[in-house]
Amino acid sequence: MSRLFGSVRARATLAATLVVAVALVAAGTAVLLSLRSNLLGEAGTQAERSAREVATVLAVGTPYADLSLDVDDRPVQVVDDDGVLVAASEDLERISGTGVDAVKPQPAASPGGEHDDDADDDDDDSGESLEPGEIGGRITVSDGSATIDGDTEDYRFAAVPVKTDDRGTLTVYAGAPLSAEHGAVNTALTVMLIGFPLLLAVVAWVTWLVTRRALRPVEGIRREMAAITASEDLARRVPVPDTHDEVARLATTTNETLAALESSVERQRGFVADASHELRSPIASLRTQLEVAAAHPELLDLDGAVADTVRLQRLAADLLLLARLDAGERPAEARVDLAALAREAAEGRTGVRVRGAEGPVNVAGSRGQLGRVLANLLDNAQRHARSAVEVTVRRDGDAVVAAVADDGDGVPAADRERIFERFVRLDAARSRDDGGAGLGLAIARDVAVRHGGTLTVHDAPAGGALFELRLPGDRAGTARDM
Repeated sequence: MSRLFGSVRARATLAATLVVAVALVAAGTAVLLSLRSNLLGEAGTQAERSAREVATVLAVGTPYADLSLDVDDRPVQVVDDDGVLVAASEDLERISGTGVDAVKPQPAASPGGEHDDDADDDDDDSGESLEPGEIGGRITVSDGSATIDGDTEDYRFAAVPVKTDDRGTLTVYAGAPLSAEHGAVNTALTVMLIGFPLLLAVVAWVTWLVTRRALRPVEGIRREMAAITASEDLARRVPVPDTHDEVARLATTTNETLAALESSVERQRGFVADASHELRSPIASLRTQLEVAAAHPELLDLDGAVADTVRLQRLAADLLLLARLDAGERPAEARVDLAALAREAAEGRTGVRVRGAEGPVNVAGSRGQLGRVLANLLDNAQRHARSAVEVTVRRDGDAVVAAVADDGDGVPAADRERIFERFVRLDAARSRDDGGAGLGLAIARDVAVRHGGTLTVHDAPAGGALFELRLPGDRAGTARDM
C-alpha cells in the first residue's frame, strides 16, 4: 500500500477522489432527504384534502349510508367520539396507523336519532372548540399501511375533526399512498449508486492526467539532478519551465543553489591548489637543507631551517583557521576591550603608535580571533610603511572602529577588494619572504564578517593605506560600565 501511494501523483489523485466522494455523499444525502420530505409533505396534503372532502359532506348532515368513501381508491375511516368506526371504505380489508384497526363500521344513530346532548358541549380530541357544522383546522398526520381489495401499501394518514348537529364530533381519517415517494427515492438512490462511482472514476482519471502534466517539469528537474549527481558536473543546470509557478521558482532556486555550490567547489579547489603550492616551497627548502646537513653537517643552515619551519607552522595555522571559518565556526560571545587588545598587539613593535578612547571600548566576540585580526593588520602595515604606523580605536555611534594607517604607497583603488582574496599578493609583495602567503588580510576580513562587522581599506592621511575594522559595540557592557 505504501508503494502504491508512494508518489505525489497517486496521493493527489486519491485525495481529490476522496474529497469529491465525500462531497457527493453529502450532497446525495441532502437531495434524498429533501426529496423524501417534499414527497411526504405532498402525500400529507393529498390525505388532508381527501379527509376534508369527507368532513364537508358529514358537516351538512349526510347519513353514513349516503357517504361516498371510495376517494381515488384511498382508505377512509370515520370515527365517533367513543372511537367507534362508523364508516369506512368498502374494499378496506386491513389498516394500521390511524389508531383504529377496525375495518367494518358500526354506525350509531343517524341524523335525527338519539345522541348524547352533552357531546355538543365537549371539545374534540384536537383541543379545538367547534360549532355544529364546523370542520377543525388542526390536523394530525401519521404513517401506516392499509390493504384495499387485496393490495397492501404504505399510506400517510390525515385526521380531520368535524362537528355535526346530531352525531357530535367525528374524526375523518384519509390516506394518501406513499408508493410515489418510495419509488422516487429508490430511483434517485439507484441513479446515485450508479452515477457516483462513474463520476468518481472520471474525477480520478482527470486528476491523474492533470497531475502528470503538472509534475512533468518536476520529473525533468529530478532526472537532471540525478544526471548532475552521477556526472559530478556542477556546471549543468536544470530546465526551468515557462509556467511562472511554484515549479518554475523551484527550478530557478535549484539552479541558484547549483551555481553557489559550483562557486564553492571551485573556491575550495583553488584553495587546496594554492595551499599545496604555498606549502611545497617551505617543505622543499627545509628538505633540501636537511639533506645537505645529512651529507655535510658543517654546511647546516640552522637559522634558515628554523625560519622555514616557523613559516610552515604559521601557514598551517592560517589554513586551519580558514578551514574553521569556512566550516561556520561561531565566535565566542565574550566582552573584549578592543583598545586594550590593540595596545597588546602593538607592544614591542617598532614605529607603531596607538591612540584610543578613554576607558574600555568593548565589543562582543572572540578575543583570540580579534587579536589575530589586529596582528595581521599591523604586520601588513609594517611591511608597507616607510617609517610609522598608527592605530586608532574609537566609538562611532553604536559601532566601534579600529583603524590601522601607514605612510607607505597605499593600495590602488582597483585592488582594494582583490587584496582580501586568499593567496593574493600585489606586485610589491610578490616575494614570499617579504609578502607572506597572502592569507593575512583574507583571514582578517573573514573574522570581521563572522563578528557582524566589516573590514575596508581607504587612503590614509599620511598618503598610505588606512584599514578600518568596524564592529558592533557591546551595548550590554557599555550600560554596565555607565
